[in-house]
Amino acid sequence: MKKIIYSIFFVMTVSFIFSACSEDWLEVLPTDGVSDAGVTASTRTAMASLNGIHRALYVRYGSQGRCGLGAWFLHIDEQGEDMVFNYATWTTHLRWLHRSATSSYNERNWLMFYGWIANANVLINGIDENTTGSQDEKDYIIGQALLYRAYCHYQLVQQYGNRYVPGGGNTQLGVPYMTEATTEGQPRNTVEEVYQYINQDIDDAIIILEGKSRMNKSHLNVDVARGLKARVALTMGNYATAVTYAQQARVGYELMDSATYHLGFYTGSQGSGEYMWATQIQEDQTDKWGNYGAYVSRNFSSTSIRRNPRSINNLLYDQIADTDVRKILWDPTGDHLDLEARGIEIVASAKRYPYTNQKFIAVSTSDSRVDVPNMRVSEMYLIEAEAQARRQGNDPEAAAALYTMAVARDPSYILSINTGQDLIDEIMIQRRVELWGEGQRFFDLKRLNLDLDRTGSNHRESVNGGLMQVPAGDTRWTSLIPQDEMDANPLMVQNDL
Repeated sequence: MKKIIYSIFFVMTVSFIFSACSEDWLEVLPTDGVSDAGVTASTRTAMASLNGIHRALYVRYGSQGRCGLGAWFLHIDEQGEDMVFNYATWTTHLRWLHRSATSSYNERNWLMFYGWIANANVLINGIDENTTGSQDEKDYIIGQALLYRAYCHYQLVQQYGNRYVPGGGNTQLGVPYMTEATTEGQPRNTVEEVYQYINQDIDDAIIILEGKSRMNKSHLNVDVARGLKARVALTMGNYATAVTYAQQARVGYELMDSATYHLGFYTGSQGSGEYMWATQIQEDQTDKWGNYGAYVSRNFSSTSIRRNPRSINNLLYDQIADTDVRKILWDPTGDHLDLEARGIEIVASAKRYPYTNQKFIAVSTSDSRVDVPNMRVSEMYLIEAEAQARRQGNDPEAAAALYTMAVARDPSYILSINTGQDLIDEIMIQRRVELWGEGQRFFDLKRLNLDLDRTGSNHRESVNGGLMQVPAGDTRWTSLIPQDEMDANPLMVQNDL
């Protein structure tokens, strides 16, 4: 990592960690002069630091459009074809302008993830026999820190490294895999090396977290570790591994029933069997104008939502069966009479556009909080279905996994008789519909080496800056390393322009 910006960001992150959390075990510590040894002196102070990472997932990094992981999910989906803008505002990622080495969005995303990694490394490397507290408490903290380290590098390598090629050598440059909270410049590991490190951290976390309960779903547990293992295996084309861990991860969770799903996604993740991991934004810690719900909900009264409510690609919407409960999560008329009938207010000044989403519903027009769905059980069924379908001879198993998820959304759905590519295509449509707005589509296109194609849909060139198609393998699929990193780190190598 670069010496200048990385060290500054690390200090800033440590500062807010000890001043803005209100979760269990937390005590307020000084906001300056906190040493690594102070952080890991006891499990109480270490837990305060871990809570700070949980909290960091929904704080602002620069402008209000950069509020942590929820903003990242939206940016990832904006880069694909399924999320449609109706107005030319906040279009940096939609138009792929974020890729620039001098883009502030590019720099802040880089710093955000490496800042979280740095804090995780303080815990991983600092908790030892001199740390006061029980071993169970130490393991609870270290296991989650390992998962954060793996998760953040996974996001980074997908954005800043060329795609992982299943069966290939993957000697292309990825990102520096940071295992220490150092401020010295580090070289880029290869993509293969990054994924090997990611898997090792996840495997270690699974061992450490096995059998341990968590405080709430904003914390990570062994199920999240297995879910992340399944995601990574799918990206790498390790389909047997993806199946195994997707099946293990979902044990104990339940798909939402149709009546609940019809209501959309609110703030009730803690009591829902659908959610495996969620960012639960505390009322006294909310960023009113920057939250995930301030951009993706239908009812919060922000400039972004009033002018630019997000729509689904109409070509994708048309492939949702009329009997599928998810059909109601977008309104082709844009009038949202269903919401009004349920007493959910949309301010009169909000623009109305076709196919706008009502999947995400904020607390109110003045409270933008929505629990951010970091991982849901439906994804585990979709991972299993796709992984089975891409394994020769496993179409029946793929169809069975898909059926369980699909019939929960559409009671009229029947077991698929598709095979081969037709079955894969069906699964991918289900995946696109189910995970809309949850930060998956761009990475799916990239890992599968597919073209971006927004043509023939409700995307408008005037809003998208003319970016309607990008062929697979184009250099634009990989973001440039931020210029400040290049300037400060002599070991850093830039991606192709």
